[in-house]
Amino acid sequence: MKFRVRKMTTDDLEQVIAIDRASFSLPWPERSFRFELTDNPAARCWVAEGEDGAVIGMLVLWLIVDEAHIATIATKPEYRRQGVAQELLVSALIFARDEGAKTAFLEVRENNVAAQSMYRKYGFVETGRRPHYYKDNDEDAILMTLTSLQGAFFATKQSPPSWGNASG
Repeated sequence: MKFRVRKMTTDDLEQVIAIDRASFSLPWPERSFRFELTDNPAARCWVAEGEDGAVIGMLVLWLIVDEAHIATIATKPEYRRQGVAQELLVSALIFARDEGAKTAFLEVRENNVAAQSMYRKYGFVETGRRPHYYKDNDEDAILMTLTSLQGAFFATKQSPPSWGNASG
């Protein structure tokens, strides 16, 4: 399957929101995505676009000083386990590194073992827990940190020049 990672635009919002709603029991409201895309200078918003032009994945990252925070990431259900989320994650972290990020962190549901496994693959480790973080079922959030975006995997990765900048 072919797809590309590119900067999110307001034209993508309807599809991004549909992916978010299909992926999470507590989806973001449309105004939150719009704010991240148009008004939050710390936000870097990305989508994965399939060959047909459809958005098949999305990621929002906040770049705060030298830290990258993965705020949300999701793939359209029928495209899961095909490398879309991995490519979004790696691409976003490479660009964040190129903008000065040294570390990255995120929260993930305690029961989302597949996502935790993907994050570990790229060097994230569990560094804490937020008890009862998710209000829909009182599930804990696992805090995961990637201590160095200059580490083994990311040190050798270059951002392809055709991707452009994903800042809002």
